[in-house]
Amino acid sequence: MPEPRALPMTVPTECLPAHVTIYEVGARDGLQNEKQAVPVEVKAEFLTRLADAGLTTLEATSFVHPKWVPQLADAAELLERLERRPGVDYPVLVPNDRGLDRAIEAGVDHVAVFASATETFAAKNLNRTLDSQFDMFEPTVKRALDHGMRVRAYVSMAFGDPWEGAVEPAQVAAVGRRLVEMGCWQLSLGDTIGTGTPGHAEAVIDACVAASVPVDRIAVHFHDTYGQALANTLAALRRGVTTVDSSAGGLGGCPYARSATGNLATEDLVWMLDGLGIGHGAHLDALVETSVWMAGKLGRPSPSRVVKALSGG
Repeated sequence: MPEPRALPMTVPTECLPAHVTIYEVGARDGLQNEKQAVPVEVKAEFLTRLADAGLTTLEATSFVHPKWVPQLADAAELLERLERRPGVDYPVLVPNDRGLDRAIEAGVDHVAVFASATETFAAKNLNRTLDSQFDMFEPTVKRALDHGMRVRAYVSMAFGDPWEGAVEPAQVAAVGRRLVEMGCWQLSLGDTIGTGTPGHAEAVIDACVAASVPVDRIAVHFHDTYGQALANTLAALRRGVTTVDSSAGGLGGCPYARSATGNLATEDLVWMLDGLGIGHGAHLDALVETSVWMAGKLGRPSPSRVVKALSGG
């Protein structure tokens, strides 16, 4: 007789949102740093399985030049193959105007741009200064808005930079405010190298709100390099954030920052949300099954604690 599956005890806590939107980044941020090419049909099935698991925001890919992220060279083919489901949002990352052209051709209605909170990362990743990066984003954002698209903005290195160290919350807030003023509907604060802690997360969110970025337009994107992703997420929820980026199975990293390890695992996030009585719409068993399947395709086990516990892996 099989052992009964463990479930978290639901104990609602005051001062937390009733519902959280899970912004699933596994197919893009999760796979972009894989050294071996993942076949396009596997990516398409991955997205279909994630939708089957109840996730309604699935960042599908990025229209970045293949020279910089070879794993995502099949972006147009993936979107052509993908059966886009009604009620499921499939945003894509666009680094510049050419990327936006390709997104428009593919019929995308939700895009994201990628900014830096620090001078060094702006130079290494965007070949720009911290200030001049906005000159690159502005025409792309404006044209996307003119096409009726929603535009999300990622702020990378929002908690720490491998070259500069800790990043002042006020600096992150200044970058975020400019992106929101430009027309970006949501700001995703990225702990790219995973050095943030709960108090730091609160300070960055508070600085953004003080800089006139509404908390309902803030999302958080934590990496689990030092095991702080869930704790930081809980701190963000206590501050009123209701959108959390995560990656099925804990896949991911940043190709431009070697110290960036996996994203917060979607299954680990769901386990915590279930325990807190917070709605999210995802089905944990289906997520675990999907991550085990993808781990098999990648040839290594999932780093997610919940996936390991529930799959016996």
